[in-house]
Amino acid sequence: MTATVLLADDQPLLRKGFRMILEEEPDISVVAEVDNGEEAVERSLECRPDVVLMDVRMPVMDGIEATRRIVASGSPARILVLTTFDLDEYAFGALQAGASGFLLKDAQPHELVRAIRVVASGDAIVSPRITRKLLDRYAPLMSTDDPADERAGPGTPSAFDELTDREREVLVALADGLSNAEIGERLYVSEATVKTHVGRILSKLGLRDRVQAVVAAYKAGLVRPS
Repeated sequence: MTATVLLADDQPLLRKGFRMILEEEPDISVVAEVDNGEEAVERSLECRPDVVLMDVRMPVMDGIEATRRIVASGSPARILVLTTFDLDEYAFGALQAGASGFLLKDAQPHELVRAIRVVASGDAIVSPRITRKLLDRYAPLMSTDDPADERAGPGTPSAFDELTDREREVLVALADGLSNAEIGERLYVSEATVKTHVGRILSKLGLRDRVQAVVAAYKAGLVRPS
């Protein structure tokens, strides 16, 4: 199965380089290129790519706002944001906006290809441990007084009411940065059972992946900064 990709970056040479790398792979196809966030939103709705490789700093609309709008639109596209540092505020903003991960701009070609494949498959490229470090550092920047947070929807407090006690335990362990195997050891259940619980958590909260589950756990107050 071929993964389709939209490239969003305001530097033509970078886009060309990304396209050359990705189109060498038989299972990846670049379906569109844009040079600003507004076009990224529009083209993602038109082309319905599997993955949007999104730069953070672009004219007209930045990559974080573009990510937020693509996710809010209900687009199936997964967002992979390009950042300079793995623990900077842009990476935090991208995850909070709904990105499935981020990739450093100096990543090697094979790392770019792997990241596209992982995100296209429905997984998150950022480990829960890195997500936890980001949230610990930038949690004070999270908005807790937005009226929209009180409405029913993905990851909102009302959605958490649907979780069982065991699912809450799994979510907290996930937010602690544990792998499925480590969660199984903590809760004395099999790894397969953990996978089932994680799947149900994502479904009930309307979330895309494990990274977004960790963000939601912080917002709901199930986990506090270290």
